[in-house]
Amino acid sequence: MSRRLGYDNAMIAISVQSGSNGNCLYVEADGVRLLFDAGISGIQAQKRLAALGRDIRNVDAVIISHDHRDHAGCAGVYHRKYELPLYMTPGTFKAAYRARLLGEAVQVQHFESGKPIEIGPVRVETVRTPHDAADGVAFVIQAEDKRLGILTDLGHPFAGLADVLASLDAVFLESNYDPHMLACGDYPEHLKARIAGPRGHLANHECAALLQSAAGGRLKWACLAHLSEHNNTPELARRECADLARRLPIHVASRHEAVGPFVV
Repeated sequence: MSRRLGYDNAMIAISVQSGSNGNCLYVEADGVRLLFDAGISGIQAQKRLAALGRDIRNVDAVIISHDHRDHAGCAGVYHRKYELPLYMTPGTFKAAYRARLLGEAVQVQHFESGKPIEIGPVRVETVRTPHDAADGVAFVIQAEDKRLGILTDLGHPFAGLADVLASLDAVFLESNYDPHMLACGDYPEHLKARIAGPRGHLANHECAALLQSAAGGRLKWACLAHLSEHNNTPELARRECADLARRLPIHVASRHEAVGPFVV
């Protein structure tokens, strides 16, 4: 399909939706089509992909990052309705099943966090994260010499994260909240502490600092992802990266619609 669209030998990425209201990201490379997370309805994913020339039924695997509803809530539907293989760690599966996110008659292929998944010629590296999930991971997709990161729900800028970022050609990177908006908002204090704590999410300035450290290397573009509805805006997230944007194309993933395709 990438050849038909004129993207010879390219890796293609589409943010189907990104945010606490649901996450789903599509990647195709070397004839392999993958979905990362299933936090939006199957109908939404199907329609948005179809509008961009993709058929959800042609997806080779759905790989789940962790057990939170906005990432795993519709995984069972994708599996039963579209007959898509599901991949998740045993810890993620147990937590999602206990939370009644998967439904019945679900067959899952397990992978170990921190170890790669091989799907045809595509290698998916899994990166353990300190996010407050049962067994959360971020992803690096490699096809030939191209590397794309899906780095969200990270907890904090943990050791080794900057090295992962420096190895990438492109990245979807969490830019979840603006500290002032979070502090002044109406969330209860325990939730504010959770978001800003070491097992929560990255703030805009933390995202910008990570991108700054990788600028000038192999990174060709970045897409700010998983923005909070109540504690952030696309304008604030972009503003934090304003200086960086003069040297590196910066995109923003939407909470409400598909964005892309992006070419790696």
